[in-house]
Amino acid sequence: MKKSKPLFITMEGGEGSGKTTHSHLLKEYLEDKGFSVILTREPGGTVLAESIRKIILEPGSNLVPLSELLLYEAARAQHIQEIILPALRNGKTVICDRFTDATVAYQGYGRKLNLSLIQKLNAAASFGLKPFITIYMDINPSLGVGKAKDLDKESYGKSGDRIERESLSFHKAVRKGYLALAKKYPKRIKIIKTNPDVNKTRDLIRKEIDRRIISNYSLLTTHCR
Repeated sequence: MKKSKPLFITMEGGEGSGKTTHSHLLKEYLEDKGFSVILTREPGGTVLAESIRKIILEPGSNLVPLSELLLYEAARAQHIQEIILPALRNGKTVICDRFTDATVAYQGYGRKLNLSLIQKLNAAASFGLKPFITIYMDINPSLGVGKAKDLDKESYGKSGDRIERESLSFHKAVRKGYLALAKKYPKRIKIIKTNPDVNKTRDLIRKEIDRRIISNYSLLTTHCR
C-alpha cells in the first residue's frame, strides 16, 4: 500500500562517510516499503544548482568563505522551490544528500563564519523547511578524506576536489560541528558510525528508519508548506 504523507529525510556526513551510497540504498529500501521516493543532493538537483556545485568544488575556484556560503544558499533556494517542495506537495518522500546542517558544519565550524548569520540564511533559503529525520554518518576525517579523494581522483586528480583539499584541521572542525548539531537536536539527528562493511552500516540505518518512521507513520506531520 502506497503512503501519501510526504517525508523529508536528509543524509549528512563528512567527506568519504558513505552518505551518498547509503542514500541510494535507503531509497531502494523505502521504495520496497511502498514509498514513492525522490533522491536529490545539495548543492545540486537543478540545472542552476548543479552549475553552482561545479564552481564550489572546482579546485581552481578562488572563493572567499562568504561567497561560498552565499552560493550554497542560492543553490538551496532554487533546489527547494524547483524540486523538493513540489515533490513533497505531491506526496513524495524526498531523500536529500546534505542540507542545512552541512552549511552549519562546513561554513560555520569549518570556515568560522558567523553561526547566527548562517542560521538566518538557512531559514530563508530553505523557506523554513526542516527534515523529519536526519541520518548523520560519522567517520574519522583522516580516513574519510582519503576515501573521498580516491573516489574523486578521475574528476579532480589525486588531491580531490576543492573541499577535499582542505586541511585535516578543517575536516575535524566540520565533524565537531556535526556532533554539536546532533547533541542539540537529538530527536531529529541520528548518529550512525560508518562501518567498513557496507551491509552493517546499511542495516543500522534501516533499523533507525524502521524505528523512527515506518513503525510510527501514523504520528507523522506534514512538513510541506
